[in-house]
Amino acid sequence: MTSSIAPFLIFFAGAVLAALTRGWARSVVLLAVPVIGALNLLALNGAEPVTVGMLDYTLTIVRADRLSMLFGYVFHLATFLGFIYALHLKDTTESVASMLYAGSALGVVFAGDMITLFVFWEILAVTSVFLILVRRTERARAAAMRYLLIQVLSGVILLSGILIRVYETGSIAFDFIGWSGFSSSLILLAFGIKCAFPLLHNWLTDAYPEATPTGSVFLSAFTTKVAVYTLARAFPGTEMLVYVGATMTMFPIFYAVIENDLRRVLSYSLINQVGFMVTGIGIGTELALNGAVSHAFVHIIYKSLLFMSMGAVLFRTGKINGSELGGLYKSMPKTTVLCIVGAASISAFPLFSGFVSKSMVMVAALEEGYSVVWLALLFASAGVFHHSGIKIPFFAFFAHDSGIRCKEAPTNMLIAMSLAAFISVFLGVYPWPLYDILPFPVDYKPYTAAHVLTQSQLLFFSALAFYALKLTGLYPPELHGINIDAEWSYRRLLPRAVRGFVRAFQPMDRGLRTAALNAFARLTRYVIRFGGPTGALARTVSAGGMMLWVVVVLALYLILYLA
Repeated sequence: MTSSIAPFLIFFAGAVLAALTRGWARSVVLLAVPVIGALNLLALNGAEPVTVGMLDYTLTIVRADRLSMLFGYVFHLATFLGFIYALHLKDTTESVASMLYAGSALGVVFAGDMITLFVFWEILAVTSVFLILVRRTERARAAAMRYLLIQVLSGVILLSGILIRVYETGSIAFDFIGWSGFSSSLILLAFGIKCAFPLLHNWLTDAYPEATPTGSVFLSAFTTKVAVYTLARAFPGTEMLVYVGATMTMFPIFYAVIENDLRRVLSYSLINQVGFMVTGIGIGTELALNGAVSHAFVHIIYKSLLFMSMGAVLFRTGKINGSELGGLYKSMPKTTVLCIVGAASISAFPLFSGFVSKSMVMVAALEEGYSVVWLALLFASAGVFHHSGIKIPFFAFFAHDSGIRCKEAPTNMLIAMSLAAFISVFLGVYPWPLYDILPFPVDYKPYTAAHVLTQSQLLFFSALAFYALKLTGLYPPELHGINIDAEWSYRRLLPRAVRGFVRAFQPMDRGLRTAALNAFARLTRYVIRFGGPTGALARTVSAGGMMLWVVVVLALYLILYLA
């Protein structure tokens, strides 16, 4: 392993350089790091694992197999596109945090042991929160704190599961775990939080829309895809994930349709798309796993494109609600076209990238006898066309004319979006370069008459349903409002439960505290009165000794008072 180094080290070194440079020099650093990292990745392919000793364990900080390499490729590509998109920015914190965030994601996917995995899991959580904080609004700060709390909770649960598993097995290797015990359940729960499982998902829809335009692009690329990688590594073939994933594909549709904030719509659609990946991992066959990870690859690109287009709208207009936008195709025609490419990709139109990956998961579901799940995925495919394929471009760029006249997106943003759009179309037309790097050999033809006809019919009837709902006035209007989701449980129910608990037990707590303090007070008076061998503490104990007793009593009092 003499010709390459650990991928995360390049990005961490790049973060240091980004912090020390300004202007064009920083731009060079931001663009050079993922390029150098990609060249290093090519040298890493097929190399021996990199290990280091720590206490009684051997840590595998780099394990380069086909699964980790695929995620390594797409993470470098997403970072390069993200930094092109961000070239107009001057914020040092955002640049450094983005570089560290990408580096920690690479640290996770190349980790060969659970200790290394945990370290980068936590760095990923801490660095990503700055992409929300740097927006510097009150809503962003509140969302960032909630986001950090949940991400740290995921880390605590993961650490607990790792410690129990190491105690049970004596091994720290990060390979197939399977769902078969308490430790594996904890690890699966930690991965599920980061993957936005149902009822554990609101950190995503809460935080991503509050990030900066660049921050939301990076966030959409890494956190949930790192979790998808860990599930594919540790829990392939876990049947429970089939039904969890199917649920993930469906429930966001209903929220996305009524949501006014278009970046929040994209956040819900992100959960929908991750659901396809989780379903494929749960099925666990070679075709399903290939479909899951290939969908993760293309999803990172086209979802970044959609977040870039909405970020450009926010950057130019200062608005992101569908009720306040419309008619922007007149001012931002290039962004409009690029957004439509992203919308076609996420909707799995033939000749766009989503089609060549999503269909693999759906075919695998049918082949393994999951007919009901297949129907759920079919419904979810129609739904994502409604809320991301139609709603996003329609309400942002068409619909009514909002009267907003602004400049086209900056050149660097257009370049980044154009590259993402090109990749989405290229892989949709010619998917074989993607298929060649999948974990298992690919014997799958996406462009059969049955696949194309089924998907085309689905898209046609979905568009017809949208048109009919709009024509009859039954489609939910874009209105100002707050949609309450599962976060009600911890933003409303939990604080109320805590206040109720305090009110119920406060009298008992006060009584016990008072009784304990009185007991210590009596004990103190007794010691002071009879503490010396001749019966008088003041005559037999030095001033230093008396001071020690005072400190001890004060400490006990403070412990009881602050408990």
